Parts: sequence; structure tokens; C-alpha cells
Amino acid sequence: MFTVKTLNKISNVGLSKFDEAKYTIDDNTQSPDAIMVRSAAMHDMEMPESLLAIARAGAGVNNIPIPKCTDLGIAVFNTPGANANAVKELVICGLLLASRKVTKAIDWCKTIKDEGDNVGKTVEIKGKTLAVIGLGAIGRLVSEAAVDLGMNVIGYDPFLPAGASLKPGITVNNNLDEIFPVADYITLHVPL
Repeated sequence: MFTVKTLNKISNVGLSKFDEAKYTIDDNTQSPDAIMVRSAAMHDMEMPESLLAIARAGAGVNNIPIPKCTDLGIAVFNTPGANANAVKELVICGLLLASRKVTKAIDWCKTIKDEGDNVGKTVEIKGKTLAVIGLGAIGRLVSEAAVDLGMNVIGYDPFLPAGASLKPGITVNNNLDEIFPVADYITLHVPL
């Protein structure tokens, strides 16, 4: 029987995947075999001698002391792509909020009588250029959604495999000096 300590709330949908005959989930144990963490900072945490592995429920591992874990023989792994869709939705929301200035737009909309054709040009993201720095799981989803919204998308990823399949409408340029001047928006999807 292995004991898994949770440092953050982990969805019961995920926790139910653990075979109860083999695993006990306990957020109070002092001697866990494994730790599941989302965003809790572990850098100042004393690692129990019983600890064999740390699982990060998310893509990054910047909240886990990797060198310390390596020295102690603790395996660390993450779940890249698991929250990619949620992050994509937040990025698209941010693009719309930034473009539309939603809180100010409510008052502004009351004042635009007879503006007609000029309205769309000032507030729409359609036709604008989005630079996506990092074309991993999240960056690709953001790029594809932006193309679907009518944006011009320029991707940057020097580690993108040759011949990687990208949705039509996404161009790749690995020269940031050429991308930044033409981008209306820039979104970063790279490790911290």
C-alpha cells in the first residue's frame, strides 16, 4: 500500500483513478510515498525520507526543488497538456479583455452613436497579429483558437520538430526581432 499526500485540492475525478487496494490518499500524513501538488511552493519543505515521487498536476515544475529532489533520489514528473485547454481559454479571454477593455467598454458603448464602420476596427481582434512564443501543447491550442477567431498568428519555437503539423494560418518565425514589431499581442508559453 502506497500513501499519497496532496498539498493542494486535487479533483476527485483524478483521485478516483487510484486503486484503493494499492493507494491511500491522505493530505495529513507525515510519511508519504508520493506527493501530488498543483501550485503549493515546496522549496522550503522538508522532504520526508519515505518520499519516492512528486507529481505536479500541471505543466510547470518551478514550485518543486528539482536539484534537491535529484540529490535525494525523488522522482519528479508533471502532466503537460493536462490543463492546456483551460490555459488556452484564459489566454483567449485575456486577448478579448485587452482588446475590448470590457470594463471601460460598457460606458464607451453608450457614447458611440453614429460611429458605424469605425467601431469594429477599434475593438476587434479579428485581423490583428498574435505572436505565440512557445508552440507546445498550450501554445498550439492558443494559436489554433486565434486562427479560428480570424487572427494572424506567428509562432516562435526553436525546439519545434522539423515538419511539425500546424494548423493552416499559423506561420513560424524564429526571429523575435522580426516578430515583436509586427505583433499586436504577444503570449508566452515557455517554461519559467
